Amino acid sequence: MKVEIYADVLCPWCYIGKRRLTAALDQLADRDRVRLVWRGFELAPDQGRTPGPTAAEAMTGWWGDRAQARIAHIRSLGAAEGLELNLHLARPVNTFDAHRLCRLAAARGSADQMVERLLRAYHTEGLNVADPQVLRRLGGEAGLADAEVRALLAGDDHAEEVRADRRRAAEHGVTGVPSLVIDGRPPVPGVQPSAELRRLLEDIPHGVGRPG
Repeated sequence: MKVEIYADVLCPWCYIGKRRLTAALDQLADRDRVRLVWRGFELAPDQGRTPGPTAAEAMTGWWGDRAQARIAHIRSLGAAEGLELNLHLARPVNTFDAHRLCRLAAARGSADQMVERLLRAYHTEGLNVADPQVLRRLGGEAGLADAEVRALLAGDDHAEEVRADRRRAAEHGVTGVPSLVIDGRPPVPGVQPSAELRRLLEDIPHGVGRPG
C-alpha cells in the first residue's frame, strides 16, 4: 500500500497529523506493507525567506477575537500528542528549500526523520526553515551528509520534483494539508484520530487501488 502524505512545514496540523499517523501505523499488524511517500505542498509559495510576524500574530489577523481560543485549541491538541506548538515563536517563511531537503532525504532513506526535524525546528524551536545555515544543521541532524546539503542549497536539485508534487496534488484533488492519498484514491484528511486512520488503512484491500 502506498500512502502519499501532502504536507507543509508551516502547518501545525501536519505535525499533529504526523504523530497520529505514526500511532496508527504502529498499531497495524502488517505495518511493512505500507510505504509512506512525503509530498510537498507549499502553503505560502510567495512568502519570503526573512521571517516576519509570528504564526500567532498571523492567526490573530485572520480570526480576530476568536484567535486566542483557536490558538489554545491547536496547542492543546498538539500537547495531547506530546508536541510543543509554540505559535508565538514560529514565523512563516518560504518552504521551497525545506521541501527540496526532504526530497534529498527521501533519496537517502531518511525522509521521515527529515520531516520530523523540520517540523520540530519550526513549530517548537521557532527556527527559520528558509535559512541555508539552519537547513544545513537540520539536514546533518537528520543524517544527511553536509556536502550533499551544501550542494543542494547552492543549486536547484530536486526543485522540479517539488513543483511536480504541487501538480500531482492538483491532479488528485488535494486542496489542503495534511492530506493522504492512499493507493491513488481520492484524498482524505490526514489529521483524523489515530484510531480512525488505522481503520482507514485496514479497510484498504491488499493490492487493490489505482496507480498513483
